[in-house]
Amino acid sequence: MRAPAILATADEAIAAIPSGSTVAVGGFVGAGHPEMLTSALERRFLQTGTPNDLTLYYCAGQGDRCERGLNHLAYAGLVKRVIGGHWNLAPKLGTLALANEIEAYNLPQGVLSVLLREIAAKRPGLFTQVGLNTFIDPAQTGGRMNARTTEPLVERVEIDGQTWLRYKSVPVHVGLIRATHADARGNLSMECEGLISEVLPIAQAAKNHDGIVIAQVESVVDVLPDPKAVRVPGILVDYIVTSGGLQHDQTFGEVFNEEFVVSSNLTFELPAMAESERKVIGTRALKEIREGDIVNLGIGLPESVAMVAAETGRLHEFTLTVESGPTGGVPASGLSFGCSHFPEAVIDQPAQFDFYDGGGLDIGVLGAVEVDAQGSVNVTSFAGRFAGVGGFVNIAHSARRLIFCCTFLAKGQPKFVREIQHVCFHGPTAVSRGQQVLYVTERAVFELASTGLRLIEVMPGFDVQKDVLDQMQFAPQVALRPSSLS
Repeated sequence: MRAPAILATADEAIAAIPSGSTVAVGGFVGAGHPEMLTSALERRFLQTGTPNDLTLYYCAGQGDRCERGLNHLAYAGLVKRVIGGHWNLAPKLGTLALANEIEAYNLPQGVLSVLLREIAAKRPGLFTQVGLNTFIDPAQTGGRMNARTTEPLVERVEIDGQTWLRYKSVPVHVGLIRATHADARGNLSMECEGLISEVLPIAQAAKNHDGIVIAQVESVVDVLPDPKAVRVPGILVDYIVTSGGLQHDQTFGEVFNEEFVVSSNLTFELPAMAESERKVIGTRALKEIREGDIVNLGIGLPESVAMVAAETGRLHEFTLTVESGPTGGVPASGLSFGCSHFPEAVIDQPAQFDFYDGGGLDIGVLGAVEVDAQGSVNVTSFAGRFAGVGGFVNIAHSARRLIFCCTFLAKGQPKFVREIQHVCFHGPTAVSRGQQVLYVTERAVFELASTGLRLIEVMPGFDVQKDVLDQMQFAPQVALRPSSLS
């Protein structure tokens, strides 16, 4: 018989989490993250020492680079293993990983979100070519980030004469999710949330493994009149924790922004950019985006493309998407990244990655920390920090065309280096797939050729030898053409 969801305080619900369980947490940066639940889990562990030895499973990075989000769970003893897509927003977890105090896996965000559906269905894992020939490939590290981490969660398999990666299913025992409303039967809706994330597969995965689902909501209503608005059926929910709006900000950047949950024909205003390296890079990258393109812009420097497009009246020519689920509108930035201003549609994150992985993106504009002579790129490790790959590996693998945006130097140090720390994008594999790849900096533009990196443009005001070639740790091919910014 179906048991009704229990109305509980956060402390009461968290007390039901058993030690040794795998806990999946939903959210993207701060959007959709159940902040009241993760802070209650921290509080209980500090007071009682339980639950302990948890495996933490999450897809997108969740945190504010300080205290909130998954930073609440950064205690050796509370967690023994972390399987995550992006770590930079929860530096306290990263510190534990770098100190070898927990087992640490970094797997692609899109893989982890889609894998939840395989876990829910009790299938043996996700089979994909995303991650081949990167550090996630078991031929390299298998996504294991320190010496303590030994169990292989990724394996190579041959299917119909092709090499694939199998990401193994792991049982989920507890789901921590967030919604806007619950009705008397425990059904959940998300009217005021900026994204849907992976709330449904988390709940299904936990329920099908005889686990529990704890949902943080703003309020409980008698009935949700539109059944199509229900994102998680009440049959999957065990505990409902009502926040009353406390620890329930729409994102970690804003309490609530209506622009994230409505469509509009209004033109979204972006601030004009001051003349800078960022603007030069954004201006040059924008020239590669064609009318009608479906586009993904990464966080950070790639966001300048949208700002230049707004200044030049080109935003209406193409469709911006975010891996978290929004299509159309303009992606939000900073701690609201993951949402979009005036989106045309918001789908769940696994469905968005299905579209991306199948080649739906015309062009991806991504950042880069290091680039080598083969055109391979590192984005996950730098300056003694461990960031993680997030959705980068999925997008870089599947987009028809790619632009990597970065400054030419980092605090005076070369970014075009002999050897990168982690291969997050593998240049030779991209060549074999026929991807078109550019690398745009404020000084120069490179393209990926069959023989490696090729210098094709030098920006006005820079000397090709002194300002470009002498500042690289390898000699690229040179086939200069006039700069498109001249």
